[in-house]
Amino acid sequence: MKSRLLATACLGGSLLSAVAWAGQAPNAASAPDRPVSHQDRVYAAEQFSNTVSVTDPASNTLLGVIRLGDPQPGNLSPLYRGQVLVHGMGFSPDHRTLAVVSIGSNSVTFIDTATNAVKHTTYVGRSPHEAFFTPDGSEVWVTVRGEDYVSVLDAKTYEEKMRIQVPAGPGMTIFSPDGAYGYVCSSFNPETVVIAIASHEVVGHVKQESPFCPNIAATPDGTQVWMTLKDVGRTMVFNARPPFNVIHTMDTGPITNHVNFARASHGTFAYVTVGGLNEVKVLRTDDFSLVAAIPVGKLPHGLWASGDGSRIYVGLENGDALAVIDTATNTVVGNVPIGQAPQALAYVPEAVPEGDGRANLQPLGLAGQTAHITLGEPDKTGMPTSVSLFDQGLTQVLQASVTGLEPHKPYTLALADQADGRGTLQPLAAFMTNPAGSAIVNTVGPIRQVLGTAAVQGAQPARRYLVIASGSADRLGAPVQVQQP
Repeated sequence: MKSRLLATACLGGSLLSAVAWAGQAPNAASAPDRPVSHQDRVYAAEQFSNTVSVTDPASNTLLGVIRLGDPQPGNLSPLYRGQVLVHGMGFSPDHRTLAVVSIGSNSVTFIDTATNAVKHTTYVGRSPHEAFFTPDGSEVWVTVRGEDYVSVLDAKTYEEKMRIQVPAGPGMTIFSPDGAYGYVCSSFNPETVVIAIASHEVVGHVKQESPFCPNIAATPDGTQVWMTLKDVGRTMVFNARPPFNVIHTMDTGPITNHVNFARASHGTFAYVTVGGLNEVKVLRTDDFSLVAAIPVGKLPHGLWASGDGSRIYVGLENGDALAVIDTATNTVVGNVPIGQAPQALAYVPEAVPEGDGRANLQPLGLAGQTAHITLGEPDKTGMPTSVSLFDQGLTQVLQASVTGLEPHKPYTLALADQADGRGTLQPLAAFMTNPAGSAIVNTVGPIRQVLGTAAVQGAQPARRYLVIASGSADRLGAPVQVQQP
């Protein structure tokens, strides 16, 4: 039976109704579960291919991608009109509209889930990060991370109706299941604010243990809010209701990315992606004990539970895939190839009410072409640095998920003539590690072509090797990590 629960909430003195599908986040625990079906969809926002992948979770099959922009170098043109750095994602309570944020083009694209067609694009302030519909479906709150406000859009006209002032660098908003509060964490300041949805006024403050929170989620029972701190590798939990006090903090690991929940008969569990460990950690929400650490693949990022909590879908940023976790056994039971560098993820039950839902989808094409490399300390074992080379056609985007270095130190990703890093080094990207000794490092160029160029006409191609050296690009030290066989 296809369960539909008509939930009502009294907000601002008026009675509002919304369709809720499941007792899984972001819905309330009282809502019924929705079994996995071919009408459900898993969407992933892919920032280097500028696509949204569309997966059928009943068969774990990629149906195609919604192409919102072009690869480099085409998107560098002053006449370019597509989207850049497709990144954030939310969906309407009736499951008919997807809101996709593109950081580089300052946009929110609204997509019809039944037809995969773009309905509207709204341009907001500098570098938005995430967009979510309020539980009653009347507004879309966009965290404008490059500025100091939440842009509130009318969900019918898609036009901005007001701005809510918050600490600079808002990272994400999530709402309480009862529609009372919006919780806005910061990516630039150590402060989360709580906003009353009805009045749009700040009513609470929570001190973050670090300035960089990329993701926040509320438990379906409406008692807790969890947020990740990517720079220090920690996760915080605070009371979802006044006085919004911190309940617990814990170390989860380097490059802690996103958190979400799955409800089952034996409890509610938090799933946290830890990019530097290539794991998803499973924690109880009652005593915060660790239940499992699931190896999933390279640089897990966004994740979302199915409508019945039986599956968790995880985007692998450096693996170009969805990892499928069975929550009964906490094991990976499937992998689905998708676009380049998936970021936010959304599982939308019954997104397609009828038909096969393949309209306006395109093949994966070039977005599925990626090479993978591993770096590590010479002659030592340990947690490696994963590198992905995303093919853009004429150029490639290189992304390294760096771990195992000293905190707050300068390093340089470079090309070496020899496998052990000796000889002349050619700098590619300089970076500074975070407090956990990790970093996400990006660079772009014709890297594949350079690596394949012959040193002398008619000779074998000159082999180059990726290394990480200490110091800045103009003062390189010795290599500390080298390319592994």
